[in-house]
Amino acid sequence: MKELVEYIAGALVDDPTQVRVNQRRRGEGTELSLLVGKEDMGRIIGRNGRVANAIRLLLQVAASQDGKQATLHISEPD
Repeated sequence: MKELVEYIAGALVDDPTQVRVNQRRRGEGTELSLLVGKEDMGRIIGRNGRVANAIRLLLQVAASQDGKQATLHISEPD
């Protein structure tokens, strides 16, 4: 699942070297944190959050095929 998010985000941003995905187990599911550069946040979130929601939907479909749950948080690196 981590690789899926990295691939999608890397294809959307101008600088794929700034894309970072951290994966953490949370109970029965997995929590992923997507970190992108400040200048690429608009590309990842999209108009009215449509791109971010599409990424989350693809992640949920991939996770459900494995019988798991996954959530995605998007933020800028500190």
